[in-house]
Amino acid sequence: MLVVNNLISYSQENEEDIIERVLWLDKREDIGVFINVYFNRFPYYKKVSEVENDIESGKTSILSEDPLFRLVDEESIPEENIKIRDEMWAMIEGVVELEPQIYNSTVRRKYVLNISNKYNIHENTVVRYLKRYWKRGKNKNALLPDYYLCGGRGRDRQAGEVKRGRPRKYTDILGDGINVDEEIKKIFKMAVNKYYYNSSQKTLTLTYELMLKEFFNIDTKVKGNVQIPIIKTHGEIPTLSQFRYWFEKERNFKREISTRKSTKKYQQNHRGLLGDSTIEAIGPGYFEIDATVGDIYLVSRYNRNWIIGRPVIYFIIDRFSRMIVGMYIGFEGPSWAGAMMALANCASNKKLFCEEYGIEVEEEDWPIQFLPDILLADRGELEGSNIENLINMFGVKVQNTPPFAAQWKPIIEQNFRVMNLRTKPLMPGVINSDYRERGDRDYRLDAKLDIYQFTQIIIKSVLYHNNQHYLNNYNREEMMIEDDIEPIPIMLWNWGIQNRTGKLKHVSEDIVKLNLMPTGKATVTARGIRFKGMYYGSKESIKDKWFEKARNQGSWSIQVSFDKRNMDYIYIKNSNGLGFEKCFLLEHQIRYKGKRLEEIEYLLEYEKLEKKKNNEKELQHKVDLITEIEHMVNEAKKVTNLESNSNESNNKKKKRIGLNRKIEKTINREHEAFELDKSDEVIESAIINLTPPSQERKIENNELELLRKKQKEALKKIYE
Repeated sequence: MLVVNNLISYSQENEEDIIERVLWLDKREDIGVFINVYFNRFPYYKKVSEVENDIESGKTSILSEDPLFRLVDEESIPEENIKIRDEMWAMIEGVVELEPQIYNSTVRRKYVLNISNKYNIHENTVVRYLKRYWKRGKNKNALLPDYYLCGGRGRDRQAGEVKRGRPRKYTDILGDGINVDEEIKKIFKMAVNKYYYNSSQKTLTLTYELMLKEFFNIDTKVKGNVQIPIIKTHGEIPTLSQFRYWFEKERNFKREISTRKSTKKYQQNHRGLLGDSTIEAIGPGYFEIDATVGDIYLVSRYNRNWIIGRPVIYFIIDRFSRMIVGMYIGFEGPSWAGAMMALANCASNKKLFCEEYGIEVEEEDWPIQFLPDILLADRGELEGSNIENLINMFGVKVQNTPPFAAQWKPIIEQNFRVMNLRTKPLMPGVINSDYRERGDRDYRLDAKLDIYQFTQIIIKSVLYHNNQHYLNNYNREEMMIEDDIEPIPIMLWNWGIQNRTGKLKHVSEDIVKLNLMPTGKATVTARGIRFKGMYYGSKESIKDKWFEKARNQGSWSIQVSFDKRNMDYIYIKNSNGLGFEKCFLLEHQIRYKGKRLEEIEYLLEYEKLEKKKNNEKELQHKVDLITEIEHMVNEAKKVTNLESNSNESNNKKKKRIGLNRKIEKTINREHEAFELDKSDEVIESAIINLTPPSQERKIENNELELLRKKQKEALKKIYE
């Protein structure tokens, strides 16, 4: 099916392929707007039927990958690039939405000149912005500059001995200055975190001065009763310009406003505007999302005697056709985790999804595998930083309703009511508002369905709604009546795709999931990729010898995506955002397998607490050991001092070491020798001296007997 943003490739002999992007379609009038993504041409009109015939005949093909569609995390985009993107977007935002009029050269010329005059820029610049937007996928991030392709791909130049940057004036007086190396950057970061990012709202200049006072002093002087730091000379400290340059590179407006003012101020006055809720659906692509807690109690799949409570139900519905385009049944939410699952289901193959629950369907029964152009929610889970990737990467416009305004989402609210009426009377364990009457049975005890079975029922209900449910209150247009289109969601959907400007966006399910997941910083170490206290590895990291590099050159940080419900895997995004590398828990981390992030964090905190408790006990045992050793040493000193022979010279003592060792060894053998069955009394045998007279003279018998006697006395004292 040909949809907006498809890339179509035309093969040519001995020449490069022609690649066209679909910008706009009107299948009823059999006309579409296309643009050559590699040629400097304006968009042009073509017959949709001819393009579809070429696709069917094999003359052309739809590309599965989009080399110009750039996906990047909002948090990883430099502020300077965001500023450039937003300035371009402010100029063309109101123009690119005027489809199909903007594709008419006369109309386009008029708007280009208006923008040129308004912003005082050349008209060719405006044209370049428009073409860039159209060629690169019709999303806001298409306007990002391609700085990532230049130079060292974001790497800072290494600091050497020569001073970088513009030479100073008056170097003979002020010195050449210093380079900002990694150590200086660490000091900058500590100073900004300590003095700038807090509610005291210190200026950047004052932060710089406080940093010099704390980190760049060489001595102190006393003035009155106060010690005052003495700052290094001008040639030995970073300048305010260097500090400001680093700060602007690393600046985080969200953190700055949230910490210096308040998070509420940022959300109210400084975050990006997510859209306007006044746009009405003119074709498929305007989705509504909402969640409710099911009016039923479920039992556990592992023990059907366990009642586990009520499930959370997420539905996403197309406003134009009333098709249910995505769903989630589980226990997450209402929260971002549940909304994330429902949005991922929007982009998934529904045939495969139904097969997971043992339900056989054809792809035409539920032909939804797209993201919307507009997504309407009721604040909460879709109001915050989590949704920014969906907006800026996939070009989805998010609208939020005011608080307590269910009437702004009448279609999905009504769908919940109808679905409830359709299934509730047929299921056990549903909520009965009258059960508190005296003598009534508690409906929770009637729970019989588990989450898998309940999901099967809801999928069946969704398939019925999409393919058979007749919408009595749907106001069909004249063209629908002329075409004899019944108000059944699947028929309305197919008719809208053929006859209206559908703005659906096709993106791989894995890429959608990857960019909906939260991100965090991991560290590449010699032991593995460390994240949240766990260690991971991947085929590419082992192949590229990351861990050997970390051991020999030091660790470094990387950005990873993760799902806190299952920490068995984390994912490293490719630089273009269109692929990823899957990382697995290492073998010795098996105790974390299958655990949620909350469980792992609890375990790690518990182990820290146990370690602290044990340290206290171990410290006391160490003190006991030290005290006992010191006591024994002191006793040994006393005994040695008492028996010390002051008449014997030090040289004589050293010469007798070998003889003393032989005597001591002979005596020790009497105590070290094995003796079995000590209970029996044995008559002591006479000792026969076998030592030859020549050797006997070498041993001083009197000293041997004296040492033996002293040792026996010492051993006796010990055993007593």
